[in-house]
Amino acid sequence: MIDGLDPLIHAPKRLAAMAVLANAPTASFSFLREHLALTDSDLSKQMSALEAAGYVVAAKSGHGRGSTTTYSMTKTGKAAFTRHREALRALLGN
Repeated sequence: MIDGLDPLIHAPKRLAAMAVLANAPTASFSFLREHLALTDSDLSKQMSALEAAGYVVAAKSGHGRGSTTTYSMTKTGKAAFTRHREALRALLGN
């Protein structure tokens, strides 16, 4: 019954970040931080876990205080998110 659920994605903060990235080509660190109401350190931790799994990639532009980090979902991440979403639907009966 829980086949297909991805424990890495299932964590609420990472699930929310993946949902945002599934609906946008990219999202900046600041957008994700504000939209998900997370601290810098918490968002950094969550995104690092997704990046280590190959689900997202980070692109950095600029240096120092003016730098910007932007995230996008990889093909692997999209496939994992789709499987997870389908498993949730099956589990919930929708």
